[in-house]
Amino acid sequence: MNQTVVGIFETAAQAQQAAQRLAAAGFTTENVDVSSSSSYAGTQGSSSNYQNTSGTAVEGAADAAGRTAEKAGDGISNFFSNLFGGDDSDDARRYSHVARNSGSVVTVHAHSDENARRAAEILDDAGAVDVDERASQTGYQYGNSYGATATGATTTDATGATAQVIEENLQVGKRVEQTGGARLRSRIVERPVEANVRLREEHVNVERRPVDRPATEADFAAFKEGEIEITESAERAVVAKEARVVEEVSLGKEVTEREETIRDTVRKTEVDVERLDGGRTDTDIDPNYTQRNS
Repeated sequence: MNQTVVGIFETAAQAQQAAQRLAAAGFTTENVDVSSSSSYAGTQGSSSNYQNTSGTAVEGAADAAGRTAEKAGDGISNFFSNLFGGDDSDDARRYSHVARNSGSVVTVHAHSDENARRAAEILDDAGAVDVDERASQTGYQYGNSYGATATGATTTDATGATAQVIEENLQVGKRVEQTGGARLRSRIVERPVEANVRLREEHVNVERRPVDRPATEADFAAFKEGEIEITESAERAVVAKEARVVEEVSLGKEVTEREETIRDTVRKTEVDVERLDGGRTDTDIDPNYTQRNS
């Protein structure tokens, strides 16, 4: 089943980036159209013409709207009215209002529900505007040409509507960050030391004492010239230094593991079905994109 997915972007650069992401995901240029606004002031009721800047063969949403502007007076409104079933619903007016106040529109022609879902996710990730939020910021009011609220993503056709349920999943990863450490730096310091050592010195004493006795044979034998010499000595302190390794300091790592519980919240779309007696039920549209079966 062919579907049309439309994303509204603030700037033409964002729209071009979204088109590049679509191309990288496998969508051909024939099925992706980028249209940028020109010659519009964002005023309600003025002609809101867009020009196709993508060079693709597919008929873009805004170009198609622009070609009908002369007949309907507002091509953007005409396009979204056709997208929402051919009537002037509040959803169509709200999307038209946001498109007038934005820079570019990206249109994707998808050939299956899966392709439409992938295209919608890519447009969201690329920065498609939140239609509800933008409508509120620009003065759109519910029930007239300025307004309504809409939540949920839908795919519409002539026979019914299917709500898409979107659910977020929690993904926990790891990153390494520095929490501390240690650094070794060596330096040389000096400190005074002292040691006691006992030193010995020799001294020669000369002693004279008077003697009065008769000379003996030994005295006569020593009665001749000669020399007697006695030397003195003394100990002196000698200083030497010896370097010894007295301690080793090393750095190492110890790895420990711990388990941490991550707590967060994730969102999920819940669809409530309400039975109505007669009348028409409007289809809620995702704030960031629109899908239409064709």
